[in-house]
Parts: sequence; C-alpha cells; structure tokens
Amino acid sequence: MRDTTDETVSTPELWDRLARRIGAESADAATGSHWHWSEPEWEEVAPGISCKILATDAERDRVTMLVRLAHNIAYPPHEHAGVEELYLLDGELWIGDRKLVPGDYNRAEPGTSDTHVWTETGCTCVLITSPSDALR
Repeated sequence: MRDTTDETVSTPELWDRLARRIGAESADAATGSHWHWSEPEWEEVAPGISCKILATDAERDRVTMLVRLAHNIAYPPHEHAGVEELYLLDGELWIGDRKLVPGDYNRAEPGTSDTHVWTETGCTCVLITSPSDALR
C-alpha cells in the first residue's frame, strides 16, 4: 500500500469534480434543489459598450457585470448611487486623470461622480455597482 499523505494530487479533473460537488451541496443546502449556471450573453448597451450581467441583488441595489469598451470609447459621465467597485481585466482605462492597467482596482463612494471615463486601447473590467447610478 502506498502512503500518499505527503503527496499533493492536483488535476483539472479533480478540481472540476470538487467544484461540481461543492456547488451541488451548496445549492442543495440553500434551496433544497440543484442550481445550474447559465452563461449570460454580451449585450451592446451603447455603441462600443457591451455588458454581461453576472448577478443582481435587488435588495441591496447592486449589480455585478463584465463591461467591455471598444477602443477610443468614453463611458457616459455618471453619479454613483452606491459604492462602485471596478477591477480592470485587460486593456487600459482612464478615470479622470488616473490610468488603470490590468489588475488595478478602483472604488468610488456613493454621491461621487465620474465625469471622464475612457479608453484608447479598449478594455474589459468587472464592475460592481448600483443600477440606480444617474447618467449625466
């Protein structure tokens, strides 16, 4: 018999099985049924701006989404109704005079405004914000 206590076994198949098992157990415990992920579609919300809604929380007035801006596109000026958190995945994004690169994080507090948000290269980010933000 082989002693495997000091060995780490890590394969993609093992992680896939674990993720499915954990997800199934979490769904069973929370709702009594299995939860199935359905990949959301990209939706063009304005010329050069696309979003993929990942989650919504109406009770907290929050939405989590991927946002993709084409090159040389500006995001409309807006006022934050709640906390806005942005994590840049690729490309470059300017918020005011601050240039974000992949891996950068930006947090904006409720009541603050972004007047100049744009990208020269195009970009993709994770955005957690309020759907009640006011465009100006």
